Amino acid sequence: MIEGWVTALDWAPELHAAAASLAARRSAEPAAPAPAPAPLSFARFCEDEARLRGWRRLETAASLPMQGHAFAAALATTLLADAHVEIFFVPESGSVEALLPLCRGAGPFGRWRMIGARHVFEPGDALCRTPQAAGPLAEAIVRSGRAVELERIPADSPLIPALGAALRGRGWMSVRPWTPAPTIKLDESWKDPASRFNPGRRSDLRRAARRASEFGEVSYEMLSPGPAEFDALFDEAIDVEERSWKRESGTAIASCRAKERFFRDLFRSAAEQGLFRIAFMRIDGRIVAMQMALEWQGRYWLFKIGFDEQFGRCSPGTLLMLHTIGWAAQRQLTAFELLGNVEPWIAQFWTREQHDCVCLRAYPFNARGAVALAADAIVWLRARLARAGA
Repeated sequence: MIEGWVTALDWAPELHAAAASLAARRSAEPAAPAPAPAPLSFARFCEDEARLRGWRRLETAASLPMQGHAFAAALATTLLADAHVEIFFVPESGSVEALLPLCRGAGPFGRWRMIGARHVFEPGDALCRTPQAAGPLAEAIVRSGRAVELERIPADSPLIPALGAALRGRGWMSVRPWTPAPTIKLDESWKDPASRFNPGRRSDLRRAARRASEFGEVSYEMLSPGPAEFDALFDEAIDVEERSWKRESGTAIASCRAKERFFRDLFRSAAEQGLFRIAFMRIDGRIVAMQMALEWQGRYWLFKIGFDEQFGRCSPGTLLMLHTIGWAAQRQLTAFELLGNVEPWIAQFWTREQHDCVCLRAYPFNARGAVALAADAIVWLRARLARAGA
């Protein structure tokens, strides 16, 4: 048996306890909830104004901005334009009680995956009004008969025990630690971020600031553009990214037309709602570093950073980070969330705090599940052999 794969009856104790608790709550209810309907394509789901309003009202229960309609809409028309994006949902009295957008490839053996996890490397989760609403949502996913792979789902997601309960006697399930999401919990001390570091690091920051001033006059901006100003500022930001190492590595926004359209659509929607934040560090008026973020539910969600390598000697990205963290603390935001890939410099310099995430894989007892299990087994065995031979 492959190490780490367990049946839904023998998963981790804490998850088993959560599933048992959920089952106990269900047994106390007077009647079982009606089964959730079959999933709908993203376009068809959004054709119904009542469902769309229900999604937007449900966003008040979200813990991640990636659970919102704007994130899914931007993905569905750009990076996932060739994928099957479908919405699993639980209706309730003309509204929506829970939902989860998932995507899959073409063909009978395509498995369900979390939108955004592979294309923009962001965590994601089911959006549920209450933890109990995850139960019928999980039943609908299992009833689809396809394998499931949910990368970077929060370790405390109610969907995890719900899927375990739904899979009993119907499939196998694996839950493994996955790439966490770094966070800085802000308090009064972060209003002066440099004071949080040891004397040696503070000396490095002062040296970087002196070098920046040698290039010219240094200034910082934190902007909240509306739709009219958005495109010009967005273009300036991605131009800065093009002047960094990201261009050579192919990770710059402008290196992929679909990626550029995705971020433009996502951030323009945020600008329309007053949530978009764009920060610049300038030297003699020239932008040398940038950040693009959302201010959402009392937190600063940092999506994209970039700096001009011509000014790398003064660490403009670090200086701008110092400024924006201080700005967020002065604004009395509760956390500074670092999204995207987890880079070594984050733990080395800024924070070791994190939101734990897991990768959940589910294999139904059918041909689709068997094919997915065999494919994952081959990948796992190859990786193990490679480690043994290293």
